[in-house]
Amino acid sequence: MFHKEGHKIILVTFTIVAITCVLAHFYIEPIWLEKSIQAIALIFLVLILQFFRNPKRKTTPNDSHVIAPVDGKVVVIEEVFEKEYFQDKRLQVSIFMSPINVHVTRYPIGGKILFSKYHPGKYLVAWHPKASEENERTTIVVENKVYGKVLYRQIAGALAKRIVNYAKEGDMASQGADAGFIKFGSRVDLYLPIGTNVNVILGQKVKGGVDIIAH
Repeated sequence: MFHKEGHKIILVTFTIVAITCVLAHFYIEPIWLEKSIQAIALIFLVLILQFFRNPKRKTTPNDSHVIAPVDGKVVVIEEVFEKEYFQDKRLQVSIFMSPINVHVTRYPIGGKILFSKYHPGKYLVAWHPKASEENERTTIVVENKVYGKVLYRQIAGALAKRIVNYAKEGDMASQGADAGFIKFGSRVDLYLPIGTNVNVILGQKVKGGVDIIAH
């Protein structure tokens, strides 16, 4: 199953690859060069297909839990000053996504969407300390009555050229539901209340919509 954000790119890529393979068959010699070009084209298609895959995830809703919004590796767990929305200290948990990870963003908690804002910006590598403030990004805040407010931020990386965000202020979010997509490399930051019980450690790989980040 592929994410809807990739349908157009997949179709264009498939068409280009098919044309390339046909042209190589009729016009490229020797045979080893023809086969090499076709193999490279097919590998490129496979990479595009795996990038836009959208596996079904079974989320068990729990208003006391914050679940991983994306697949990837936990690269930051620290107290920081969040100055865009909360303007106070929060516990930041950041998940880095490599190009081979699933890039679907899912709502970490269910509840009302209080804030959703897009920021144009740079394309520093996603692990750069200033990426959270200078890169292209979106900031979303969701609140439920049990856990409170959770902010998550989609951040473009060096390869990412478009962030898709479905969250709209005033709408109700379902925990684990599709919240957007980041095309080609990125990271997501979570900002949680101080004192939150974190359920992950640095370097841990997590699965979006499934693994519990905090409770």
